[in-house]
Amino acid sequence: MNKQSSKMELLGNAPIPKALMAMGIPTMLGMMVNAVYNLVDAYFVGGLGTSQMGAISVVYPLGQVVVGLGLLFGNGASSYLSRLLGKGDKEKANQVASTALYGSVTAGAVIIILSMIFLRPILKLLGATDSIMPYAVTYAGIYIISCIFNVFNVTMNNIVTSEGAAKTTMCALMTGAILNIGLDPLFIYVFDMGVAGAAIATAISQIVSTSVYLIFVRKKKSIYRFKIKNCSFTKEIMSEIFKIGIPTLVFQILTSLSISLVNTRAMAYGDSVIAGMGAVTRIVSMGSLMVFGFIKGFQPIAGYSYGAKKFDRLQEAIKTSILWSTVFCVIYGLILAIFSEGIISQFTKDDLEMIQAGTQSLRINGISFILFGYYTVYSSLFLALGKGLAGFILGACRQGICFVPVILILPALWGINGILYVQPIADVLSAIITVFMALHLHKELVLTKQKYLIVKAE
Repeated sequence: MNKQSSKMELLGNAPIPKALMAMGIPTMLGMMVNAVYNLVDAYFVGGLGTSQMGAISVVYPLGQVVVGLGLLFGNGASSYLSRLLGKGDKEKANQVASTALYGSVTAGAVIIILSMIFLRPILKLLGATDSIMPYAVTYAGIYIISCIFNVFNVTMNNIVTSEGAAKTTMCALMTGAILNIGLDPLFIYVFDMGVAGAAIATAISQIVSTSVYLIFVRKKKSIYRFKIKNCSFTKEIMSEIFKIGIPTLVFQILTSLSISLVNTRAMAYGDSVIAGMGAVTRIVSMGSLMVFGFIKGFQPIAGYSYGAKKFDRLQEAIKTSILWSTVFCVIYGLILAIFSEGIISQFTKDDLEMIQAGTQSLRINGISFILFGYYTVYSSLFLALGKGLAGFILGACRQGICFVPVILILPALWGINGILYVQPIADVLSAIITVFMALHLHKELVLTKQKYLIVKAE
């Protein structure tokens, strides 16, 4: 059996536990190493001072918006590609893959240019204080330009995962992240480049990850053929990409907005609180990225099973993913809650105010993180099944629909606690909404299965 046939066998027929392990674990490990890089990056920059730590916290959401373009095209295409492969339409799949890749890089270049032109006003809106601004400009000036490679990598991450090549994604993520971890102290301290060194290390690492994907494509190991002549910006293809991609992009923008709102609300309490919340964001993101990595493996299995009308297989994949992701979230969340002070202390030399704010926030975030796996399985499932509107609503809950009203109202009523507790409150509200939407989805799947069986019997 050749590699391409084995990939289809994995998506369509392998036992669900085996398929999830093969698809989800490599991507999860890659995401984990990438998340560790984010923490190590913050650790080394935190050693420079509170303002420097605040600078990378302020720039972070801007980078996430740019990378969101990769998710717009990549995640949007991934869902469609899995369903096309389930139906056996490889010609259309080639068109979709090429359109997504070249479209994302082009859009990314435009947004990066605009971001650099209006960099200072953007950083001000994101919460940069006068003391943070010089470091933020230095870091962003390098980091944002390098995001063009990240846009490419995120797009390829999703496209490659849709064909079952999770090990390639793991290799690309891990190679870049491990290199970044090694380069950070070299550029920041040995070469004495400060925050600029951190940005340069990131840029080099992203280029290396891009090289891994290019080698994969050049050696024709992919099912898809990425050619400009295959690009087809037709209404059908773009609507399929965008109906899933736009909710994903909005989710990414809302994530950046939520971080920015926290930063702007924290400005009144000084750089220490901004830095503390930035550390909490990266620590919690490590767990959430690992969950996202695992769910990346679940999505193509769900999309393929739905496209191939294998409803029992789809239901088993859902149940197993919820169980596994929730067990992980319970373990990770309890670790954060129990050891919160010790964890936060690693990101500053002696800033007691940063430690106090970060510890309090991390403790309650750890407890609410227990709900994250359940929420993420369903927010991803709706998109995998091509249900863009439902996926948009649920995906927008945690960082938007539930988060924004709380962060706008609560600090005025509860002071700094309104900032520290905003995400846990949004998590609980999002989980409640997920329960009702999940019940409706399962009823719909049962009816769809019944109709299919009736048509098949005829």
